[in-house]
Amino acid sequence: MKALVIDKYGKAPMRLTEIPTPEMNDYEVLAEIHAASINPIDFKIRDGKVKMLLKYEMPLILGNDFSGVVIKVGKKVTRFKVGDEIYARPRKNKIGTFTEYISVHEDDVALKPKNLSFEEAASIPLIGLTSYQALHDIMQLRKGQKILIHAGSGGVGTFAIQLAKVMGAIVATTASEAGANLVTSLGADEVINYKTEKFEDILKNYDAVFDTIGGQTLEKSFNIIKDGGKIVSVSGTPNARFAKEYGSGLFKTLLFSVASHKLTSLEKKHRAQYSFLFMKPSGDQLRIIADFIESGKITPVIDRIFLFEDAQKAMEYVESGRAKGKVILKIK
Repeated sequence: MKALVIDKYGKAPMRLTEIPTPEMNDYEVLAEIHAASINPIDFKIRDGKVKMLLKYEMPLILGNDFSGVVIKVGKKVTRFKVGDEIYARPRKNKIGTFTEYISVHEDDVALKPKNLSFEEAASIPLIGLTSYQALHDIMQLRKGQKILIHAGSGGVGTFAIQLAKVMGAIVATTASEAGANLVTSLGADEVINYKTEKFEDILKNYDAVFDTIGGQTLEKSFNIIKDGGKIVSVSGTPNARFAKEYGSGLFKTLLFSVASHKLTSLEKKHRAQYSFLFMKPSGDQLRIIADFIESGKITPVIDRIFLFEDAQKAMEYVESGRAKGKVILKIK
């Protein structure tokens, strides 16, 4: 099968090659991939920025979510059959969706929303699970609470805004002037132009912040949070609490504790709770998300669809930061 691989960490272009079709165990399904999406985690993996959490052997196929069709099922698979149209975020040791076929554990898979094309469905798993686990599992966001979602016109942001509104929250978001109409159409109640305005001077007493940027943006977010509020980041520094939950071991826990010292200080100063989110695959949660989509409560936002042979251009486009919503690779 054709696959796009990297041979070492760094910014070298992906290489198109032929590799064997993956083997599968009794609990996995073999899927023919129709479409995959590009996510910032692909760049972080490629550049070696998550080696402390994830170790991969080279050559490595990038890609962290997909939609496709089941073409074979393992002996102990009970939820799926050949011909099922599915979407999934494979577990971290089974990534590699920039290719034609993938084997994935049935627990990580769900039937794709019936009202979506394969390209639309491929845009959802990673951003959907990330948003659901941040807003539902960690924040436990409730009706009437106020949440700031950074980078609202980005892939995660476009989904998170819609999910927050489904949960009854009041939503503020940061976006450029070019993205303002989009985030407003998705339900944002207040839009902060990050190029001309400072969100930390405008917003106050927020129950939650969902950060996808990290750095100073994350640090400034503590200034708007109320006592007992929650900040969840997918781009900040993992802290010791995360390391313990992730089972990182004593040495890495100590390293993360030192690296996140400033965030821990801000957490204590503002009496807030800071969590680093490393999203987990979940077919069960993808089924919940599919219900939201099929009922019309959440709609995919796609910027562009690239052909498989143009994958490198697609990666470069996403990395430029210009995309509004998701960028998709059409593989079949």
